[in-house]
Amino acid sequence: MTAAKSTLFILNNKTIRIASGQGFWGDLPVAPVNQVKLGQIDYLMMDYLAEVTMSIMQKQKLRNPDFGYARDFVGVIEQILPEIAAGKVRVLSNGGGVNPQACKDAILRIARDAGYTGLKVAVVDGDNILPDLDRLISEGHELKNMETDAAVTEIKDKLLSANVYFGAEAMAEALDAGAHIVVTGRVTDTGLCLAPMVHEFGWRFDDADKMAAGTVAGHILECGAQSSGGNFTDWQLVPDMENIGFPIVEASADGSFVVTKHEKAGGLVSVATVKEQLLYEIGDPAEYITPDCIADFTSIELAQEGDNRVRVWGIKGKPKTPFYKVSASYLDGYKLTGTLVYAWPDALKKAVRAGEILKARAENLGLQFDAFHAEYVGFNGCTEQPAGPDYDRDIPDEVQLRVSLSGPSKADLDRFGMEMAPLILTGPSAVTGFAGGRPKAGEIVAYWPALIRKDAVKPRMTIFST
Repeated sequence: MTAAKSTLFILNNKTIRIASGQGFWGDLPVAPVNQVKLGQIDYLMMDYLAEVTMSIMQKQKLRNPDFGYARDFVGVIEQILPEIAAGKVRVLSNGGGVNPQACKDAILRIARDAGYTGLKVAVVDGDNILPDLDRLISEGHELKNMETDAAVTEIKDKLLSANVYFGAEAMAEALDAGAHIVVTGRVTDTGLCLAPMVHEFGWRFDDADKMAAGTVAGHILECGAQSSGGNFTDWQLVPDMENIGFPIVEASADGSFVVTKHEKAGGLVSVATVKEQLLYEIGDPAEYITPDCIADFTSIELAQEGDNRVRVWGIKGKPKTPFYKVSASYLDGYKLTGTLVYAWPDALKKAVRAGEILKARAENLGLQFDAFHAEYVGFNGCTEQPAGPDYDRDIPDEVQLRVSLSGPSKADLDRFGMEMAPLILTGPSAVTGFAGGRPKAGEIVAYWPALIRKDAVKPRMTIFST
């Protein structure tokens, strides 16, 4: 790794436009294509990974060694290949998941089939430490759970995935090497935005304020339309949500930037929408820790500069820590969920009684379960408050009973699933919504957050081309 500083020399008054294309695996399919087609951008960042996503991809790869990445990402690349090949936009994405090499192969294949030559695709990997876990443990890396302090050896045999969160450095190195597309495994969402800034502006990785500025910009972009009107508290103020545009950051070399969107796209970029995203999924706002720095969110200044334009500046940071975060997942038993819908009259009373009957029948059968939870959608499905003695004060026309169990035995939970449909003729009247038949148990994937010293593992960057 040599990318301590970019070799490009860019005038300080230059700005670059970095666009968000996906906020999660399964986000709006047309969004990244619109970002490229509706106006000028320099970089498209596409964030596909959540903690549980890695375990899903790992299971896919176990079933098929050619899978394990966000395959819809390849479809997006295919649609914007003309712009990429023409040098109009460069793409960075963690859509490589647990198999970035296979993702790279798929991209190169469609590019070659389309007749493009000289297209450079970089792979950043090395984040998967599951195959090296025994060695790392023997070297003293306990990978203790950050919440419980338990050592990873307690669940090692149940592990499904274990990936290090790398930062922006290897991605910046890939851009320095001329990559048109950068495909990664587990990297920080914010690093997808920071890397182009480092590359374009020649920022040093020991400049904590600049690293913090790029990190904050990345945090604003990482969740897609959440900073351009999606999932907004005052949603009724957002125009043309049918055609909502994803956010764009216009970044400057001094670390300030403007959050905006394409003029032809719907949505809303305001101080309020940006603030809501800034507060999303953070702990201590003064210490937002990433592999690249510690960003101080309390230092952020914002101002509405114009319609759908919010200026952000004044961001301060602290030096990075000597640790990477590790996101691991493991099998922690099984769960089952089934639903039935009860109609008026006394819909809620019927649903409550049905839940009681199901629990009693499970106990009578001697089925093992750790938890049994009944909720009544239409009454308390979101608040999760129990239906108390005064529940009949509300008289909904229909209520969905949703019963969930968890436990160590898949067979026992599957047996419980056989009790749902019989309730139609052996419980309260006026039940519907049973087209699903017998629900089946599925795996519970639990999260194991840990830390590992940065000298124990290193990212790897490799360039491939058509």
